[in-house]
Amino acid sequence: MMPLAFLPNIGGWEMIVLAGVCLLFFGNRLPSVMRSLGKSVVEFKKGVSGIEDDIDRAVTAESKPSAPPEPRP
Repeated sequence: MMPLAFLPNIGGWEMIVLAGVCLLFFGNRLPSVMRSLGKSVVEFKKGVSGIEDDIDRAVTAESKPSAPPEPRP
């Protein structure tokens, strides 16, 4: 699987040009854009870990042996 399937022949110079275009496009807002992007990635990871925790709890709850029922007199 190629991570940049839409840009198969991207090299060093192309990355530099792309970074320059991003710098020109965003200008002085670039730090705030990157900060908000980082916050969104952190929130996404928190959400994914919460889902993983829920799944782990569900699996361990299913795998715990239940106590045998007590005999009735």
